[in-house]
Amino acid sequence: MPDGREPMRIRTVGRIDEIPAGDWDACAGSDNPFVGYAFLKALEESRSVGPKTGWLPQHIVVEDGAGAVIAAAPAYVKSHSQGEYVFDHGWAQAYERAGGRYYPKLQVAVPFTPVPGPRLLVRPGTGSDDARAALLHGMVEVAKRLGVSSLHITFPHAGDVQALEQAGLMLRLGCQYHWTNRGYRTFDDFLADLASRKRKAIRKERREALADGIAIRALCGAEIEPRHWDAFFAFYMDTGGRKWGRPYLTRAFFDCIGASLADRVVLVMAEQGGRPVAGALNLRGRDALYGRNWGCLGEFKFLHFEACYYQAIEYAIAHGLARVEAGAQGEHKIQRGYLPAPTWSAHWIRDPNFAAAVEDFLARERRAVEAEISGLTEYSPFRQGEPAAAERD
Repeated sequence: MPDGREPMRIRTVGRIDEIPAGDWDACAGSDNPFVGYAFLKALEESRSVGPKTGWLPQHIVVEDGAGAVIAAAPAYVKSHSQGEYVFDHGWAQAYERAGGRYYPKLQVAVPFTPVPGPRLLVRPGTGSDDARAALLHGMVEVAKRLGVSSLHITFPHAGDVQALEQAGLMLRLGCQYHWTNRGYRTFDDFLADLASRKRKAIRKERREALADGIAIRALCGAEIEPRHWDAFFAFYMDTGGRKWGRPYLTRAFFDCIGASLADRVVLVMAEQGGRPVAGALNLRGRDALYGRNWGCLGEFKFLHFEACYYQAIEYAIAHGLARVEAGAQGEHKIQRGYLPAPTWSAHWIRDPNFAAAVEDFLARERRAVEAEISGLTEYSPFRQGEPAAAERD
């Protein structure tokens, strides 16, 4: 290099534990639990990801001339498009009808986790811009070296999006629903910001959710015992089997995060007569609560809304968190205070002709998604004008 420094090296590792936890987390930071070493290792250690699941780890690592890890990205060679929440099945079908082979592909993502967060993990400090540039270049080079059809970076946070676009990747716009804390002190403060009809509807839902002797509690850390994970896994398997056909996570995964991420887990459990009947799994970040999985044995009116949305809001208010991100899809969340928020993915496709077709599709799709976000925002349940929280102050 012109300044005399040794060149950076880009390599891939087939297991997260080939990188020291401290090195990985120095790049990942502590804001978002899903890109941290503990969460990614739990997925591998529990065999929720691996060759048999079609998620083969190929994590990308950038090292400086002395061999120190200065950047990284969680990456997987995929033999399908399941568990990603950014749907490219149509692309795969079109490419294969034209005689191409879409799979395998390279996915930079957190498996089964539609949570926006950092995907370009760079250790802060001198040279971080160079490390980031090397990582961006390295992603495409790894895809070429592996001989895959394409590279996909899903749910990067806003800080990564511009860099990905400048590196020549195509951007895809999506939409989720997030709740924002406007300085509320109590759940009733939040309700006061809503239109009267919406406020009454939520109060009714909460009353009916707790009818028939339902009791709900949010468990954290050492409060979560193996019996709670046993119950939650039963919920997860039953609901996941009915919705998706094949749940992704193994029972061992929940033991792993219970041991390594106990201080980040918020497990909402619902019981009837002392018997667990439903649960919602959340993970806590620096300034947000992330809703992940839900399951229920039986039919309980409005219990899903209570366990997943209202309990999350109450927790966020009590702990001063800025927002709740409730996961992918679900326009019904709007009426419960979760408003549309843009999400992104970035894509590189080896075949230039197919890439041109995808780029044209993405331009048209973006206009439609922007119109959808704008239209959905008009259904906001919040009162028009200055929020009620400002009036209280």
